[in-house]
Amino acid sequence: MAANRHLGRIVAMQALYEYFVRSSLKDPNLAIEDISARALSVHKDNIQDTDFVRAVIKGVVDKQEELDKLWLPFATNWPLDQIPMVEVSIIRLAVYELKFPYQDVPYKVAIDEAVELAKQFGGDNAAKFINGVLGSVYKSLFTQEIKAKK
Repeated sequence: MAANRHLGRIVAMQALYEYFVRSSLKDPNLAIEDISARALSVHKDNIQDTDFVRAVIKGVVDKQEELDKLWLPFATNWPLDQIPMVEVSIIRLAVYELKFPYQDVPYKVAIDEAVELAKQFGGDNAAKFINGVLGSVYKSLFTQEIKAKK
């Protein structure tokens, strides 16, 4: 399942990247459902857990503003428009998994997978940047959970 989910995250990140780029260009034909279906069709024989991929793609798109509020405060030296869109897509995907875990996905897996995606698809310092941002997001979310339980 782990290798399958890794490929699923790659497909999700690529679909999100396409969506966010086309959205920034004000594409009138933009539909996340079409992008998701096309991305999944390429890997239909290799991804067993398509529900996972669809859920995280839809979740990231639906909760984009909420996700950005969680991670942007930790990227203080980097305005959103100066962060490469592939890295933004990776961060949003990982923050979604941290905030809204899918079934049995532990937070460490979400962060580790994002770092691996950054190494594979991001710039030279992407993995370090993303790891730092996600570590801060996790601490922030975890601190909120502890306070809520008291």
